[in-house]
Amino acid sequence: MSIVLEVRGEYIQLDQLLKTTGLCHSGGFAHAEIDAGQVKVDGAVETRKRAKLRPGQWVDYAGERIELVAAEPAAGYKV
Repeated sequence: MSIVLEVRGEYIQLDQLLKTTGLCHSGGFAHAEIDAGQVKVDGAVETRKRAKLRPGQWVDYAGERIELVAAEPAAGYKV
């Protein structure tokens, strides 16, 4: 299954992504799973808890794939 997550700003940290998607119930649990090598970023095991992830990347964890996309600018915002 695949989850699409809009990144607001330049990046999201890996531990925050796992909590935001609800795949990890706490930051401590997210850190433990990352330390244990259970998380892959772009197909490679990632052990940096605060790795900065940007739109265009993907994360595989617990049978789920999270695809990161850029958030649309707010209405009235000039790019």
